[in-house]
Amino acid sequence: MKRITLTQFLVARQRDKNLINADLRLLLETIARACKGISTRVNKGALADGLGSTEKTNVQGEVQKKLDVLSNEILLEANEWGGNLAALASEEMDNPRPIPTHFPRGEYLLLFDPLDGSSNIDVNISVGTIFSILRCPRVASGAYCEPDEKAFLQPGTSQVAAGFAVYGPTTLFILTVGDGTHGFTLDRETFTFVLTHPDIRIPVDTQEFAINVSNMRRWEPPVKRYIDECLAGTEGPRGKDFNMRWVASMVADVFRVLSRGGIFMYPRDAKNKDGRLRLMYEANPMAMIVEQAGGAATDGAKRILELQPGGLHQRVAVVLGSKNEVETVARYHRK
Repeated sequence: MKRITLTQFLVARQRDKNLINADLRLLLETIARACKGISTRVNKGALADGLGSTEKTNVQGEVQKKLDVLSNEILLEANEWGGNLAALASEEMDNPRPIPTHFPRGEYLLLFDPLDGSSNIDVNISVGTIFSILRCPRVASGAYCEPDEKAFLQPGTSQVAAGFAVYGPTTLFILTVGDGTHGFTLDRETFTFVLTHPDIRIPVDTQEFAINVSNMRRWEPPVKRYIDECLAGTEGPRGKDFNMRWVASMVADVFRVLSRGGIFMYPRDAKNKDGRLRLMYEANPMAMIVEQAGGAATDGAKRILELQPGGLHQRVAVVLGSKNEVETVARYHRK
């Protein structure tokens, strides 16, 4: 059977379904090429002096790994000259970066976490890249507004595309442009992303959860109630046994949810009162991907995609995955 490449997939979305325009197609292809480059550097590991820390911190107050910085540079250099973007924003940078004036500016805004799960690099566990694409707002005259921080502060429902890459035993590229969620695997012989997971659907029920149990002492009562019920198994109120999986790399945990169902939780707690994950770089793109695959995503009180951002690096609680389990957690919060 002839495999469909990412380029063929995107051309069909542009030409046959009119879901994307040429600029968005080219932007997505550029992001995918950058992910191939990051994958190559991740795979080299210590051979390319890619392990270890830079001893510097980012705007989040987190110590940057060498590959954090390199991945950020790869994405910036790949995307700033193509004429598709007005500005870029990264988890690793304090402020948005407008496209340099000597390059043409486009209609889109790109946000990304260049290397999610980078604390796992040194121990050879899967890491990845997460991205979100928005349209640059227009002013009254019809021209595009100045692409400052305010331009990026749009709810997740405004995303025109979202995706993530997983750099694991194989390199995967997961994408949605609003017509479902689809997965591509990097063929290292042709260096081409090939469609291997078309129209991913998350089962509505699950017996698997992912959460950092070491934070249990700080959880809010609704979260503790839900996990306690899962741990009680067939003898508890849920009447079934659950398994726990926790990679501590969001891209790997969410891909597992996409592959076989489950619920991923990084709730707010007594230490992280607003939550731990970033709304713009992690929660919004992952929520769009999961919803397009038939799942659900909430902060406990509200659908994540409907949250109005208050800042570029805003943190949020995240509960996403199999729809019925996510609704159970949301119901416990409402009570």
